[in-house]
Amino acid sequence: MRRKVDTEFVILFGENLRKVRKSKKMTMEKLAEKADMEYSQISRIEKGQINTSISTVKLLADALGVDAKDLFDF
Repeated sequence: MRRKVDTEFVILFGENLRKVRKSKKMTMEKLAEKADMEYSQISRIEKGQINTSISTVKLLADALGVDAKDLFDF
Protein backbone atom coordinates (compact mmCIF):
# COMPACT_ATOMS: atom_id res chain seq x y z
CA MET A 1 0.00 0.00 0.00
CA ARG A 2 1.38 3.41 -0.95
CA ARG A 3 1.35 6.23 1.54
CA LYS A 4 -0.47 9.36 0.53
CA VAL A 5 1.36 12.61 1.12
CA ASP A 6 -0.82 15.40 2.46
CA THR A 7 0.55 18.17 0.26
CA GLU A 8 -1.40 20.90 2.04
CA PHE A 9 0.02 19.83 5.42
CA VAL A 10 3.58 19.79 4.05
CA ILE A 11 3.11 23.31 2.64
CA LEU A 12 1.61 24.60 5.90
CA PHE A 13 4.48 23.10 7.88
CA GLY A 14 7.00 24.84 5.63
CA GLU A 15 5.21 28.17 5.91
CA ASN A 16 5.14 27.87 9.68
CA LEU A 17 8.82 26.94 9.81
CA ARG A 18 9.59 30.11 7.84
CA LYS A 19 7.40 32.17 10.20
CA VAL A 20 9.13 30.79 13.30
CA ARG A 21 12.58 31.24 11.74
CA LYS A 22 11.85 34.86 10.84
CA SER A 23 10.40 35.55 14.31
CA LYS A 24 13.81 34.49 15.65
CA LYS A 25 15.44 36.87 13.13
CA MET A 26 17.40 33.98 11.68
CA THR A 27 18.39 33.51 8.05
CA MET A 28 18.03 30.20 6.27
CA GLU A 29 21.83 30.08 6.09
CA LYS A 30 22.16 30.48 9.86
CA LEU A 31 19.46 27.88 10.53
CA ALA A 32 21.20 25.45 8.17
CA GLU A 33 24.47 26.03 9.99
CA LYS A 34 22.94 25.58 13.45
CA ALA A 35 21.00 22.46 12.40
CA ASP A 36 23.98 21.03 10.48
CA MET A 37 21.89 20.80 7.32
CA GLU A 38 22.20 22.01 3.75
CA TYR A 39 20.71 25.43 3.00
CA SER A 40 18.91 23.91 0.01
CA GLN A 41 17.13 21.40 2.24
CA ILE A 42 15.83 24.19 4.50
CA SER A 43 14.64 26.05 1.40
CA ARG A 44 12.80 23.01 0.02
CA ILE A 45 11.14 22.36 3.39
CA GLU A 46 9.98 25.97 3.71
CA LYS A 47 8.59 25.89 0.15
CA GLY A 48 6.68 22.68 0.90
CA GLN A 49 8.61 20.81 -1.77
CA ILE A 50 9.70 17.94 0.47
CA ASN A 51 8.08 15.99 3.26
CA THR A 52 10.71 16.08 5.98
CA SER A 53 11.38 13.45 8.64
CA ILE A 54 10.50 13.77 12.29
CA SER A 55 14.19 13.65 13.24
CA THR A 56 14.79 16.66 10.95
CA VAL A 57 11.91 18.48 12.64
CA LYS A 58 13.67 17.91 15.98
CA LEU A 59 16.97 19.25 14.58
CA LEU A 60 15.22 22.35 13.25
CA ALA A 61 13.36 22.96 16.51
CA ASP A 62 16.55 22.62 18.55
CA ALA A 63 18.40 25.00 16.22
CA LEU A 64 15.56 27.52 16.54
CA GLY A 65 15.35 27.13 20.32
CA VAL A 66 11.69 26.05 20.26
CA ASP A 67 9.76 22.90 21.08
CA ALA A 68 9.18 20.63 18.08
CA LYS A 69 5.43 20.96 18.68
CA ASP A 70 5.72 24.71 17.98
CA LEU A 71 6.62 23.92 14.37
CA PHE A 72 3.23 22.21 14.00
CA ASP A 73 1.25 25.11 15.45
CA PHE A 74 -0.51 26.23 12.29
